[in-house]
Amino acid sequence: MATIRVGDATISYDDVGTGPPVLLIHAGIADRRMWRAQVAALRDRHRVIAMDLRGYGESDLPATPFAHHDDVVGLLDALGVTRAALVGCSFGGAVAIDATLAHPDRVTALALFGSALGGHDWSDATEQLWDDLVGAVHPEDLDAMADAEVRFWVVGPHRQPADVDPELITFAREMDRRALAAEAALGDVTHRELDPPAARRLGEIGVPVLVGAGALDVPDILALADLISTGIPTARRLPDVPGAAHLLPLECPGPVDAALREFLADTAR
Repeated sequence: MATIRVGDATISYDDVGTGPPVLLIHAGIADRRMWRAQVAALRDRHRVIAMDLRGYGESDLPATPFAHHDDVVGLLDALGVTRAALVGCSFGGAVAIDATLAHPDRVTALALFGSALGGHDWSDATEQLWDDLVGAVHPEDLDAMADAEVRFWVVGPHRQPADVDPELITFAREMDRRALAAEAALGDVTHRELDPPAARRLGEIGVPVLVGAGALDVPDILALADLISTGIPTARRLPDVPGAAHLLPLECPGPVDAALREFLADTAR
């Protein structure tokens, strides 16, 4: 692990390998450790940077208004990286999309797995699905919230916790518990959103884009993968990966690693 100052915060990151740079941006229920398989798989061909977003993992909480997508480019600046491919999962995908729109000259390619999207609202069906799977949980009870989010996102709506590797559940819960604490603290600081939001600007993205999702993810995420891949003219939609829910790169690294290696090799030509 290394740290570097970006604005008024110290950002934690891993930086390994040599070659065209790739920056990995974690899900909102996780931290940079979710990319451990991809770091190992890509480092022989790429300079692989996995960051903890501000306030998450081992990165500092912000003291002043900030934007995650600007921190992405701030980290690239601090590391002397002119342009990089961005890879994001879930909330990290939304950050990667925003960074691409806000700083198009800094991004060579974009890969998204189970991505969220700025300016897109969850459906009523997703709200009902949360109620059906986990019920009412007090948001200040971080242990109960971590259990609930792991049940909803990591296990997903199509299986039971006993169907999932217990080590994955334990690891995901530990990451999510830390992420929830970060989100609670981040609520006290102004986050500058992209304006207009990404949901209205997908057609502006011109770099190569890869879009994937786990077949067992919640329906809204699968619908978002379709929306993003049809809204970006340069996007290619992967078949949904069976046997995986929301943390696809962590749960089923094999197909993700293979897809990324092929995609990044193609975009580097």
